[in-house]
Amino acid sequence: MKSKVTFFKYMEIIRLKSLHLICYKMQIYKLAFYFTFFSLVWSGGCSSSKNPSDLNTLMEKAPDTFPAQAAVGPQKDSTYVVATSQIINPAGETVTFPGRPVDLALNATGTLLAVKNKSALVFLNTTTHAIEQTLQLPDGGHTFTGIAWSADGQKVWTTDTKGYLRSAKVTPKGVFAWEDAILLPGPNPADKGGPYPGGLVIDENRGFIYVALSRNNSLGVVNRATGKVEAQIPVGVAPYTVVIQDNKAYVSNWGGRQPRSGDKTGPSGGSSVVVDPKTGIAASGTVSVVDMTSRKVIQEIDVHLHPSGMALSPDGSRLFVANANSDLISVIDTKSGQAIKRLSSKPMTELPFGSAPNSLAIAPDGKTLFVANGGNNHLAVIDLTTDQVKGLIPTGWYPGAVILSQDGSKLFVANTKGVGSRQSGLREKGYNSHDHLGSVSFIPVPNADTLEQYTIRAATMMRLPKITQALRLDRVKERIVPVPTRPGEKSVFKHVLYIIKENRTYDQIFGDLPQGNGDSALCQFGRKVTPNHHALAEKFVLLDNTYCNGVLSADGHQWTNEGYVTDYIEKSFGGFVRSYPYDGDDAMAYASSGFIWDQALKAGLTFRDYGEFVQAKIEPQDASWSDIYKDFINGTHEVKIKATTALHTLEPYLCPTFVGFPGSVPDVYRAGEFIKELRAFEKADSLPNFMIMLLPNNHTTGTRENFPTPRAQVADNDLALGRIVEAVSKSKFWKETAIFVIEDDPQAGLDHVDGRRTVALCISPYTRQGAVVSTHYNQNSILRTIELILGLPPMSQFDLVATPMVDCFTNVPNFTPYTALPNEIPLNEMNPKLSSLKGKQKFWAQKSMEMRLAQIDQANEDTLNLILWHSVKGYDAPYPKLIRK
Repeated sequence: MKSKVTFFKYMEIIRLKSLHLICYKMQIYKLAFYFTFFSLVWSGGCSSSKNPSDLNTLMEKAPDTFPAQAAVGPQKDSTYVVATSQIINPAGETVTFPGRPVDLALNATGTLLAVKNKSALVFLNTTTHAIEQTLQLPDGGHTFTGIAWSADGQKVWTTDTKGYLRSAKVTPKGVFAWEDAILLPGPNPADKGGPYPGGLVIDENRGFIYVALSRNNSLGVVNRATGKVEAQIPVGVAPYTVVIQDNKAYVSNWGGRQPRSGDKTGPSGGSSVVVDPKTGIAASGTVSVVDMTSRKVIQEIDVHLHPSGMALSPDGSRLFVANANSDLISVIDTKSGQAIKRLSSKPMTELPFGSAPNSLAIAPDGKTLFVANGGNNHLAVIDLTTDQVKGLIPTGWYPGAVILSQDGSKLFVANTKGVGSRQSGLREKGYNSHDHLGSVSFIPVPNADTLEQYTIRAATMMRLPKITQALRLDRVKERIVPVPTRPGEKSVFKHVLYIIKENRTYDQIFGDLPQGNGDSALCQFGRKVTPNHHALAEKFVLLDNTYCNGVLSADGHQWTNEGYVTDYIEKSFGGFVRSYPYDGDDAMAYASSGFIWDQALKAGLTFRDYGEFVQAKIEPQDASWSDIYKDFINGTHEVKIKATTALHTLEPYLCPTFVGFPGSVPDVYRAGEFIKELRAFEKADSLPNFMIMLLPNNHTTGTRENFPTPRAQVADNDLALGRIVEAVSKSKFWKETAIFVIEDDPQAGLDHVDGRRTVALCISPYTRQGAVVSTHYNQNSILRTIELILGLPPMSQFDLVATPMVDCFTNVPNFTPYTALPNEIPLNEMNPKLSSLKGKQKFWAQKSMEMRLAQIDQANEDTLNLILWHSVKGYDAPYPKLIRK
C-alpha cells in the first residue's frame, strides 16, 4: 500500500506541474495561472492524503541527474547515456549482446529463454543468465516479431523477413540446429517483397501454426505435420501478431481496418491504409476475431493506433492490447467482443505522446499488468483492480518485449536498443551507428518497497524530474530574446530555416578542428573538402556534443521531422521489408502526434518545403549527373526537375523545382532554386516563418562510374550550404532569421565518441561568435529550439524534455553577412571508369557498381564506409580494423 500511495503522490506533483509547463510553453499565460492556483489548492488544501511536504521529500529523491555536457556512452556511475538524452540503468541483471532483440519466448520448464534478435536466435540460461548459444538465421535472414516454443521444448519456431516460418530443434548434443523451413506465400506472384511474417501461435491441439502475414493482410494457417499453408484468412492491414482462445484467434492489425469507400488513404508496404485527412498519418487500429473452424473473421474490433502486443487474462475473459501509437491499452471483453475500456500506461496521464506501450505480460493471479513502455525505457506496473499505474520498473533502451515466468516471480525483457551503438572491442578505433548492442533484462518481480525505489529510478532515468525543475520559473517582464524559455519572453526571430543533410559523423567532418573534441585520424572530409562547414563552425559555434537520435534514414527523418520514432520503425530493422520511409511513402511510419510543419500550420504560421519527404520526376528520365550539372551551369533549362510527394498534406507547400534525392541532382542546383525563391520572397516581403530543406549530396554515391568522387559530392554539398547561408545573410530577412543544420543520421562513418555523434550548425545574427559549445544536444534539441522560437507546443515527451540550444545564443547581435567560400575540390571531379582501374581501386570501384546506391540506404553500409574511406585516404590507408565480427 505504501508503494501505491507514494507513487500517486509523486506522479500527482509531476502531473500538475506538467500542465503548468505545457500551458507556459504554449504561452497560454492565463490558463497557466489557473493551473498554478488549482494545483496549490488541490495538493495542499483539499486532501490530507496529498501533503506537500511529503511530495517535496519524494521529489528530492529523484533529481534530474543528467549532466549538461554528458557524452553518449557509459558513465562513471555505471549508467549509460543514450542519444535521446535519457539514462539507462536497468533493474535486475542485464545481459548485452550485438543486435536488436525484438521478441522472447520461454520454454515449458522455464530453464531456457529464446530471444529473437536482429539476425539470430539467442538462447539464455534463466538461472545463470549466460548466453548458451547464438544461432544465426540461414541465408543472411533477418527478423521481425514472432517466436514460440513447442510444448515439448524440443523446437522453437520463428519467422524471418525472407518469408520463412522456421524451426530450430535441439540436437543430441544439446544445441539447437535449424530444421523446418516453410516458405510462406507472398501477396501475389508479381510481388517480390514477400509476406513479411510476424507474430505466431502454435495450436498444439489442432496441429496448426497461425502466422500473421503482414504484407498479405492475412492470417496464415500452417499444418505442422505437412508443412503446408492450408489457408490464408483475410484480416485487417499489416497484422502484427495473434493469440488464440478456445475456438477463436485474435489478430492485432497494426494498420487497422481495410479502407472503405470515402476513406482518405495513404500507402504502406503495398497496401492502402486509412489516414487522417489533415495529417496523412495512419488513423485506424483494429483486432480481427477469427473463427478457427470456419476460418473466417467474425468480428472486427476498433481499438487505438498501432495495436501490437496482446495478452489474455488468466481466465480468458479479457484481452489486453497495446496500442503503441496512442499510448493506450485497449481492454476487450472476449465474451461480448467489445472494447470495454482503455488504460493509460504513461507514468502520468497528462504527459504528451511518446510512451509507446508495445508489449504486455499479465501476472498469474490476473491482478497486475506489466507494460513495456518503449519510449520511456521502463515497464509500467498497472494494478488491474484499480486500472491505475502503481509503479515503474527501469529497463534498457526501448523495451520491445516482456514476458513472465510461469510462477510470476520473474520478468524477462528484450531491450531492442539495449545501450545503443556501443559494441566495445568491435574495431580498433571508432564507433558506427550500426554497432547495435541490444540486451535482455532478468528482473525479479519487486515487492512494494523495491517498486517504490524502482519508480524513483525509472522516473529519474526518463528525466521526469526535469519537467518539475523547468517549472520553478516565475513569469518575467515581457522581453525579446533569441530563444524564449520563460513565460513572458518572445523571440527576435520570425523565420527559421531547418536544413537536413545526410549521414556524416562529427569526426568525419570536424575531426581536424583542434578546438573541439575530435579525432583527426577519423576525419575524411576536412577543411579542404568542406571549407564552408569549417568557416561557419568557427564564425558561429562549433557543436562537438550533438547527436542523431536515430541510426539510418528510415528512422532519422522521423526524428528530424517528428521528434519521435514509432514502434513500426523500431521493430522493422530486420530488412525494412514493408518500406524504407525516408521520403514520406508510408503512412504507418509516422507518429500520431504529427510533424513539426503541422504544428506551425496549426499556429497560423507560413511554411515551405524544400525537398523533405519529396520524390523527384526528372525529364529526360535518363539524364545523368553530368547532364544535370551542365544544364545548371549553362542555364539551358533542358532538364526538367519536378517535386512530388506521397504525403498529400505537403503538396500545397512544396517548392516545385526543389527535390531531395536522387544523387544525380547536384546540391548547387538545389541551392540555386532556393535562392530564386528567396529573392521572390524579398520582393513580396513574405519569407515563410518555417522552412524545411533536404540537402542530401554529402550522402555520396560511392565510386560509381558517371558520378563525381565522394569528396566532390561532399564539396558540392558544402558549397551549396555556403551559398544558402550567404544569400539569407545578405537578405532583408537576416536580422530575424535562424538557420539550423543537422544530419538525418550519421551512419556512413566512424566517430571516436559514439556512432551517433554528428555534424550540426546554429547560424544567426544572435549566435555566439567563435565559441565551442559542448552542451549535450540532439535532433530534438533543434526541434525544441524551433518550437520555442515560433511559439509552438512540444509534439512529444522527447522534444518536451530536450535541452534547448540557449547556450548557442547571445543577446548582442552581429549582423555581418556571411560570404561563401569557393570550393577547392572541382565539383565535376568524376570517378574513373572501371575499365581504367586496377588493383584495390578497381576492386572497390567494382563493389560500388554492385551496390544498390540508386535506392537510398539499400547498400551494405560497412562496404560503403570502406569505399568512402579508401577513396579519400588512399587505397593503402588501413581502415580501423575489425577486432571481432
